[in-house]
Amino acid sequence: MKDDKRNKGSKDDKEFLHETVLLNEAVEALSIKENGVYVDATFGRGGHSAEIIKQLGPQGRLLLIDKDPLAIAHAKGAYKHDERVRVWQGSFKDFPVALQETGFCKADGLLLDLGVSSPQLDDASRGFSFMRDGALDMRMNPAVGESAAEWLGRAAEDEIANVIYQYGDERFSRRIARAIVEKRAETPFSTTLQLADLITAAIPRKAQRKEPGKHPATRSFQAIRIFINRELDDLHECLDSSLEFLTAKGRLVVISFHSLEDRIVKRFLKSHSQAPRLPRGLPVMDDQLYKPAFRLIGKPVKPSKDEVAVNVRSRSAIMRIAEKRES
Repeated sequence: MKDDKRNKGSKDDKEFLHETVLLNEAVEALSIKENGVYVDATFGRGGHSAEIIKQLGPQGRLLLIDKDPLAIAHAKGAYKHDERVRVWQGSFKDFPVALQETGFCKADGLLLDLGVSSPQLDDASRGFSFMRDGALDMRMNPAVGESAAEWLGRAAEDEIANVIYQYGDERFSRRIARAIVEKRAETPFSTTLQLADLITAAIPRKAQRKEPGKHPATRSFQAIRIFINRELDDLHECLDSSLEFLTAKGRLVVISFHSLEDRIVKRFLKSHSQAPRLPRGLPVMDDQLYKPAFRLIGKPVKPSKDEVAVNVRSRSAIMRIAEKRES
C-alpha cells in the first residue's frame, strides 16, 4: 500500500494521518529543478507532493493526478491558493492528456506510487478490505466502471478463476471461482465479508496453516482489485507514454508494491536502457544505431528497517529510477 493512513473523524469528513512510503528517497530521485514541471500521477493524500512543492520556485509547476474523487477533493483543498499547482482527475496512464489540458507539453519528472492507498483500504465503504464489512466495490473511482460485486455477479467461472490466478497467484483459484458461482446462484454478492468468508471456506485448512498471519482472502482481493481498476494495463500505457512526454534528463520514478507491477517496470526500463545485441561484424551506419531512451539511476531502492518498523505496509515497496536521455 502507498501510505499508512489511519481514519480520523466522521464518515462524511475523512482525514487520514499517514506515513508516505520512501518519501525523501522518491523526492530526491526526481532531481527537482526550481522552474521544472513535475507530475505526481498517483496523488493519494499528497505526501510526496507536499515535499516536491517545497523545492519549486515561483515558475515551477506541479500537476496532481488521481482517479479517486476524495483524493482530488483533498488536493484541491490543500492547494487552492497555490498558482503553481494543477489538479486533474483521471488515471495516471492519461498524464499526457492532463499535461495538455493544464497547459503543459512535457514533464521534467513523473512519479508513480502504485497500488491502493491506505485511506481507500481503511475505509470500509470502498470495499477494498477483507477485514472490514462494506459494499463490495473496489473501484478507485466509484463513479466509473463496473464494481467488483457487479463483475462477480455476471462473470463466467473460468474468467473469475483466471483473474484470481493471473493477478493474485492464488493456486486455489478454480476452487474459489467454483464456490463464487455456486453461491451467487443463491445470494448475489454485495459485501466484502461475504466474499472473504466464502474464499476462506474454499481454501483447505491445511494450506491456510502454512501461511500463519496471512488472511486467506489476501490474494483474491488483490487480484480482483487489480482487474477491476485495470491497474497493470494502465501501468503499461503510462510507461510507454513516458518515452514521449518526459523532457531530456527528465526523471521517471516508480514505487511498486506488487511483484507483477515491479516486473512490468523492470522489463520496461531494461528494454529501453540497453542497446540491442547485434551479430558480430554486421555493418551498421551510425544513424541506424538504436539509442536507448533511458539510463538507469542507481539500484532499486527499498525502505529502510526503520521505515518498515514505523510503517509495516511499506515492507513490500521497491522504487526504480530512470532518466530520459538526450536525443
